[in-house]
Amino acid sequence: MKSNRTNPAAAARTALSAAATVTRGLEQALLRSPSEPEAKPDGRRQRWEKHKQARRTELTDGVIEAIRALGADVGMDEIAAHIGVSKTVLYRYFVDKNDLGIATTVRFFDTTLLPRLVEAISDDVDEYTLTRTVIGVYVHAVADEPNLYKFALASSPTSSPAPADSQKLVATLLTSVIVLRLTDRDAETAGAEVWSNVLVGGIQRVVDWWMAERTISAEELIDYLTMMAWSSIVGIAAVGGSRAKFMADPPPLPNPHASEESR
Repeated sequence: MKSNRTNPAAAARTALSAAATVTRGLEQALLRSPSEPEAKPDGRRQRWEKHKQARRTELTDGVIEAIRALGADVGMDEIAAHIGVSKTVLYRYFVDKNDLGIATTVRFFDTTLLPRLVEAISDDVDEYTLTRTVIGVYVHAVADEPNLYKFALASSPTSSPAPADSQKLVATLLTSVIVLRLTDRDAETAGAEVWSNVLVGGIQRVVDWWMAERTISAEELIDYLTMMAWSSIVGIAAVGGSRAKFMADPPPLPNPHASEESR
């Protein structure tokens, strides 16, 4: 293994920089109507868009506080009253409740989830601890904000780009971490993007199920997710990240009766 191990803080900065490229222009795209063509650069238009973006962000923060206080089933009238603006003002910056759901999802990832993830990968810890910590960050971030989660899920249409882009951002962040850690082990990194997307998509789907069912505790959920993710990581590390080595000699399942047969 290489002796000059990557500094975790530097790794976090590198990963965050990579993830930032994913969201560049996302909010601007959401502000435009799907049928609205992209206009040529114009000073007055750019100033208006900048103002609209700032005001939209300010109102989104107010919406988030309203949801936290009033619950996931809050309506536009209640949101407007809680923020202290008219519903007309809300509709000036948000098309409808779906648009509010998109905005809250993007803002939640930007202000809550990503900072926690970056803090987690900045710690100089072993790979197992990092794996469980990152999973725990996501589970607790969602579990701590059930009203926001339910509002965003119920309000955002399945065709919305926000959830997909948020997943892509986290996957990009995780890909950078995987590449850095595998490089430290002189392992192949060609599969890093596949593995990160499997982890992000799988964990999100499980958390969606768990938020609706709550049949086990948050810590049990984190343990089971860690159990599966870490087992995969160990298998990948065992073959140095090589697809060829794995396919040539896939590891067998342990024989539960092996110890008894050897007696």
